[in-house]
Amino acid sequence: MRLLKAISLRLLFGLLSLIFISLVVFVADEVAPGDQATVLAGEKARIEDIQRLREQLGLNRPWPIRYVEWLGDAARLDFGTSYYGTKEPVIDIVKRDLPMTAKLAGLAILLAAGIGILLGTLAAIRENRGADRFVLTVSTLGVTLPNFVLAPILVYIFALKLNRLPQTWAVDRVAPDIYYLILPVIVLAARPMAMLTRLTRASMVDTLKQEFIRTAIAKGVPPARLIFRHALRNAILPVITAIGTSFGFLLTGSFVVERFFVLPGLGREAIEAIQQGNVPVVQACILITGAMFIAINLLVDLLQPMLDPRIREAQI
Repeated sequence: MRLLKAISLRLLFGLLSLIFISLVVFVADEVAPGDQATVLAGEKARIEDIQRLREQLGLNRPWPIRYVEWLGDAARLDFGTSYYGTKEPVIDIVKRDLPMTAKLAGLAILLAAGIGILLGTLAAIRENRGADRFVLTVSTLGVTLPNFVLAPILVYIFALKLNRLPQTWAVDRVAPDIYYLILPVIVLAARPMAMLTRLTRASMVDTLKQEFIRTAIAKGVPPARLIFRHALRNAILPVITAIGTSFGFLLTGSFVVERFFVLPGLGREAIEAIQQGNVPVVQACILITGAMFIAINLLVDLLQPMLDPRIREAQI
């Protein structure tokens, strides 16, 4: 019963968080200088033209009424049409660009988790030795180095000097997509990889000092089995939680990376829409990204009791 109550509360909190994000997104446009009618009419528009456009868009009505209507449409995935270009439905733009963002974040979290757990385990086994200090130094650099600094460094080395990888996403690609995603994935994965390395190391160091590990050593358990079956199995639980949280942040963090490498993803679309004042696209991108972030964190919260018997027993 307590487990069911905990799940219900998390679902309710996730729904309230999503409504809060939608309110912030909508109100931000209301308090910003100018309005949608001014943007659409252009700089040379007459006041009466702007006023007529405001009436057509319904902007003269109170914002709470318009917010409720917009939220109802958004719940049906109807975000209106883009202000520019072919004025296509915003949901079609999202459907076209979201797969690239999901692919980029998915590959980045796989790379970060794989290498992070491996390096963290290696550092813990070699605690306070050369390998441990090297891994800690590199992971500290990875945590402190922002994407907008790492990206040009890697492009300069691998694209301009060595000519091994492309600088940006190409429209007329001759190689598989993964070839053009190598640098963006590395840049996006660098920070979560460093964090997962440090977390895995700390958890493994603590686990290797537990009584059941000393008992296993006394019984003559082989080193590989001791590390991967006994120690890592118990140390991995907080790391799994961190992987889920990191994946949520990667979805939103991909905005800068997509823009830098000219990837046709939701992040680049959102930044361009902000620069143009393309309100429907901005609202849709932020709301959908926020919904995905909340859903992933909610999934991690729900999986924790299944992975950790101590949490499950506490909630029953």
